[in-house]
Amino acid sequence: MKNPIQLGLLLLTITALTVLGYNVYLREITPPVLTYTEFLAELRENNIEKIHLQGGVITGEDRAGRPFGTFAPDVSALIPLLQEKKVEISAEAQTESGAIDIFKSLLPLLLILGGWLIFSKKQSGGAFAHGSGRSTRFKPVESDLVTFKDVAGIAEVTEELQEVVEFLKKPEKYSRLGGRIPKGVLLQGAPGTGKTLLAKAIAGEASVAFFSMGGSDFVEIFAGVGASRVRELFVEAKKSAPCIIFIDEIDAIGGRRSGSSSSGSSDEREQTLNALLVEMDGFSSGETVIMIAATNRPDILDPALLRPGRFDRQITISLPDIKGRIKILEVHARKILASAEIDLEKIARSIPGFSGAEIANLVNEAALMAARRSKEAVEMDDFEEAKDKIIMGLARKSIVVSEKDRRITAYHEAGHAIVGLLLEETDPLHKITIIPRGRAMGLTQQLPLDERYTYSREYLQNRITTLLGGRTAETLVFNRLTTGASNDIIAATEIATRLICEWGMSEALGPIAYRQSVDGFLGSSTLVKPHSEMIARQIDVEIKQVIDTCSDEARAILKKHNKFLHKFAEALLINETMDAEEVDIVYRSYLKERELEQILTETRGNDDTCTQRNTNGI
Repeated sequence: MKNPIQLGLLLLTITALTVLGYNVYLREITPPVLTYTEFLAELRENNIEKIHLQGGVITGEDRAGRPFGTFAPDVSALIPLLQEKKVEISAEAQTESGAIDIFKSLLPLLLILGGWLIFSKKQSGGAFAHGSGRSTRFKPVESDLVTFKDVAGIAEVTEELQEVVEFLKKPEKYSRLGGRIPKGVLLQGAPGTGKTLLAKAIAGEASVAFFSMGGSDFVEIFAGVGASRVRELFVEAKKSAPCIIFIDEIDAIGGRRSGSSSSGSSDEREQTLNALLVEMDGFSSGETVIMIAATNRPDILDPALLRPGRFDRQITISLPDIKGRIKILEVHARKILASAEIDLEKIARSIPGFSGAEIANLVNEAALMAARRSKEAVEMDDFEEAKDKIIMGLARKSIVVSEKDRRITAYHEAGHAIVGLLLEETDPLHKITIIPRGRAMGLTQQLPLDERYTYSREYLQNRITTLLGGRTAETLVFNRLTTGASNDIIAATEIATRLICEWGMSEALGPIAYRQSVDGFLGSSTLVKPHSEMIARQIDVEIKQVIDTCSDEARAILKKHNKFLHKFAEALLINETMDAEEVDIVYRSYLKERELEQILTETRGNDDTCTQRNTNGI
């Protein structure tokens, strides 16, 4: 607490509420009191069911089951009347209530004294008295030791952190040349990329004590507790040096200060942040204590926390590329009984954008799939099913879909697949299904062969064309529109908008950003640059032109390959799910039929020419 006055007010409030609650409780459990005259009147009317005698005090129930209480001045004279009315009687000896009355009168005083002792103990006991067990010290145990061998897919990050391990193991190696041990390392990246695992691996490699806390562990309702807890944590860490202090989700206390007066939780958070800044500045040269923090929101951290001398190193942990995903799969595949036929590279290529935690979840789901099917080992089809479940959602095989809706869905997905297959600069098809998954009635999945970091205008336009292929196929075959294309239209419009407003790919508007997406590890936010109504109308015209051009291209492709559309849709209705190899078989079959038709057409044309020549000769 800030001062004794606040403590006294808090104790008085608690005492008043307790006494009030106790009085309410007594009022609830105490039956209504009748006068003796009223009691006798009810008794003569045969309204009394049973009574309990304790000296002259009478409690009981009437015929309706309602409790009551009264006092009889002469119980012996009352007994005959009770027997006459056949009232059930129970009795017990009268007890001395002096001790109970004394306890009830002293209860408020005892509550005040107890509260005072508790709060005094909490204040004198330091920060960790407010929450025992907040600081967890991990001693290096060989069986549970986490090292860099358990971290895969981020080789450049582990190399950077290897120097921190050397600082902890041999600080004199750097201090003899005048080097200063880094005081803090900030690990920033998307959720699931391995920030916490890296911190534990550093402690395991260096074999030092590891103090771990979450940012929310410092936040309390009582002002000053968070700052006190920070000081206590650093005192304990300095006693155990060399060691590592790890604070996960540091943005809970390290957010940017507003610069204006604040109160309540904001004031408490800023006090905690100030204490953290002071403690990080207070490391002496002889204390080998390194602070590691992790966050998904580095953009909201206070600049004073990020300056050199506090967090000297800020390391961004990105999502793993294809090589990283293979290595992460190898690490987790060692923990399960996997078949020798599993192709980890193929699995890694089919899961672009997966974080380390998502890959671990994929391996675990595959193991659960295999166990559910009573297999001896985890096989490739288990990984495929687990991947489809994670990416596309759980298959809703129990849903009843009419044959008409199945056919519409089949042509819709066939339209996506054919347009994506026949356009040049697009991602290869991976899997097409008309089985409802998640909230979608069907899905067409395309996966890149290589990692993409930049996108050309042709690729983006072809992506829009592919998205509009499903809706176009519906209109060509059924001459009607359905709501199944709603998500495709939203995605296509977003790509077209960013193409015009963010990436400057409009010839009419030029390389000007009218909208800016601020990408973060937890998503992106959009900033709109102020512009005139004329520019807004021109932007709308450009976006519509892009959408119309792509829609016309999709229509042209599907009209030209109309037979392929029908053939593909029929194959989907039979198989329900098709992978890239099955799509290729259908496509090759279509090409052979088309080639045969061309040969027959040419032959028929030659025959007609010969017939005409013979006729002319005759």
